[in-house]
Amino acid sequence: MDEALKQQLTLGRGYFEKKQFAAAEKYLTAVVEQNQSFADVYNMLGVIFHDQGQFARAQRSFEAALRINSGYTDAALNLAVIYNDMGKYREAREVYQAALARQRSAPGKMDPFVAGKIANMYADIGDVYASSGMLTEAREEYRRALALCPRFVDIRLKLADACRDAGDHEAALEEYVRIIELAPQFVQGRVHYGIALSSAGRREEAVRVWEDVLQRSPGNKSAEMYLRLARGESAESEGGGGP
Repeated sequence: MDEALKQQLTLGRGYFEKKQFAAAEKYLTAVVEQNQSFADVYNMLGVIFHDQGQFARAQRSFEAALRINSGYTDAALNLAVIYNDMGKYREAREVYQAALARQRSAPGKMDPFVAGKIANMYADIGDVYASSGMLTEAREEYRRALALCPRFVDIRLKLADACRDAGDHEAALEEYVRIIELAPQFVQGRVHYGIALSSAGRREEAVRVWEDVLQRSPGNKSAEMYLRLARGESAESEGGGGP
């Protein structure tokens, strides 16, 4: 997740928790325009639209949340309320009963949405440790996060980077390979994989990785820069050695 989107998401959630719905709607709407994978964002928008009396928009938002995470109990219960308010009593009863049935069938199982929130909290703690140079502690927090959500490649990238910075090249490379397996189109993971290969003294392999990145993402500035450095070139020499 890029920093701008992350900031919008943080602000939207913050305003929502304070019940400042107008401000929350602005940021949460901006999030879904860029990324449609956050079930909680759709759930929050549904609550906001319900509060505004926009029942049809609220219904669509809760249904979107459930398409992303069919086991999202809060969204299911909110949808049942909307159906009831719209006079769709049969649908309200079906959704409500289904939500209760899921809870009874797996009472000790963590809701995927809750797992994701906790995983991101662990990752945030890991970021604080990493920024303080406490890489052992950072890696522990990232691993806790991944134990809950192993497919969160952005967190796995942080773990890989922390392993690399701690000098544990073998562990770092294993994580980068796993990232590429999980998300082949995640270009940033490939760029960082090249950095780790270079740090481990495997410069030729790093060059091939960055060349592959440029095939996948022409004009990628990071890959271009690391290639110049790996080849002993400089931006100044490309510019004709000017002052």
